[in-house]
Amino acid sequence: MATQHLVLVTGANGHLGYNLVQLLLQKGIPVRASVRNLRHKSALNNLNCEIVQADITDKASLIKALEGVDTFYAVGAAFKLWAKNPQKEIYEVNLKGTQNMLEAAAIAKVKRIVYVSSVAALNYNQIPTKESYGYNPDRRDMYYNSKNDGEKLAFELAKHYNIELVAVLPSAMIGSEIPGPLSVSYNIVDLILKKQIPIETKITLNWIDVKDVAEACILAATKGKSGERYIIANEKSISLRESTQIAQRLFPALNIKLPIAVPKSLLLLFAYLLEMGSKISGKAPLLSVKDIAMFSGLKQDFDISKARTELGFNPKKPQLALEEAMQHLYTRNQV
Repeated sequence: MATQHLVLVTGANGHLGYNLVQLLLQKGIPVRASVRNLRHKSALNNLNCEIVQADITDKASLIKALEGVDTFYAVGAAFKLWAKNPQKEIYEVNLKGTQNMLEAAAIAKVKRIVYVSSVAALNYNQIPTKESYGYNPDRRDMYYNSKNDGEKLAFELAKHYNIELVAVLPSAMIGSEIPGPLSVSYNIVDLILKKQIPIETKITLNWIDVKDVAEACILAATKGKSGERYIIANEKSISLRESTQIAQRLFPALNIKLPIAVPKSLLLLFAYLLEMGSKISGKAPLLSVKDIAMFSGLKQDFDISKARTELGFNPKKPQLALEEAMQHLYTRNQV
């Protein structure tokens, strides 16, 4: 039996990172798991992996973490859609982080990188969306900009340093264990269960089980073609209204109401007032004017034939992924 080479997973205490570490270990692959702050490693303590400190904004820490590593799963990033200073807290962190990761990998002589991008880096001008349609021309959101520009930079630097790099572009990850605070996507499911989405927004989401994304990352490492990008999602998106209907069916005792349709002008006013409140509280608004402008009515439907054919990617149906995520969150909320 061939000896398995050491891999590094950054952001290992996050939703995807944690599930990826678990799956790699189940497959007998030795894992070095990095976290930004060792005070936040408790979820990893029961896993048979090496735990180290590394921050994507600190190249020296990445060089040290990548010593002796064959395959690098670049999971760690600033994943948030709102910040007081989005240019500095989201865009610059992710762009500088990408540069640091690639330069550190070159110094450590890493052979292959699986770069976790996002469906945010896709061009939605044609539906269903394909990888070949290019990058997102909509520049209104700093997180989306960071994923577009970060992925392009990753490919450029990988070519410059002669490192094999495959990009995976997941959609809204939900399900399974989440070691820390809820992710952006998972938080939306939680808001449905807590009856905190009262108004119809006509926003749809492409739900994907995080374990399917973790499996796709490993498939990308072994089967993905260097220089290629793969959409890791389901074919069809589900509206928040349809998602709420699933919650109603699963938990009738919660008496969850369907969101009420209102004129778009009223919806924008509601979002504006929430944003004003966020400037005072410092907390992300439940809804922003930009969310309505960018996502209301946008169909996040994808052609995933490339990932199916080249990687063997076969995701769980979105309705099932959502049902399981809701069951998991419901149980978590009862504890």
